[in-house]
Amino acid sequence: MGEGDVAAGGSTAAALGAYVVFKDEAGFLMTPPTSRTWARRGRTPVIRVRGGSRGRISVAALCCYRPGERSRLIYRPVVHTRHLTPKGRRSFAWTDYRDLLLAAHRQLGAPIVLVWDNLNTHRTAGMRDFIASHDWITAFHLPSYALDLNPVEGIWSLLRRSSQADTAFTSAGQLLRALRRGLREIQYRSHLIDGCLAATGLHT
Repeated sequence: MGEGDVAAGGSTAAALGAYVVFKDEAGFLMTPPTSRTWARRGRTPVIRVRGGSRGRISVAALCCYRPGERSRLIYRPVVHTRHLTPKGRRSFAWTDYRDLLLAAHRQLGAPIVLVWDNLNTHRTAGMRDFIASHDWITAFHLPSYALDLNPVEGIWSLLRRSSQADTAFTSAGQLLRALRRGLREIQYRSHLIDGCLAATGLHT
């Protein structure tokens, strides 16, 4: 799916009175990226942190757009701990995405034109059957390495700068609370969600 196909998705959404919904998933670690620091000239700054650094939280998010409507952000987090077995999941299962889409449909009260990447989980038989059996959802896949076409990438950038940078979290619970707080702030500021779409060069 290229930019032309995204435009086709927008046309499909307009014909159906649907929301164009972009989906993406990101992982957040206990030890965050450094946003800003300083050091004496000629000395590389070293920042030491304490606490469990192996905890990880995955967040799946949907940016939802429809002309004439306030843009929406819908998300679901999953906490992964160091106690997972080697076969334990460290990402979402297709059933998690199904449940997120069902929740989004209830909240939006309208059909969904879904735009997401080619992640294997998106193409499982269960997910394909789910989409095929519900007439309120139509799915389009982005091409590989097309991060610049997905406005949810902008949400992750905002979140990392506002809620995670320069903070060493001591527990997964503390990190989760910070992420929820940051995501709620973005939810209440629809102009930020609109700006993430504008940054892709696309429009609904």
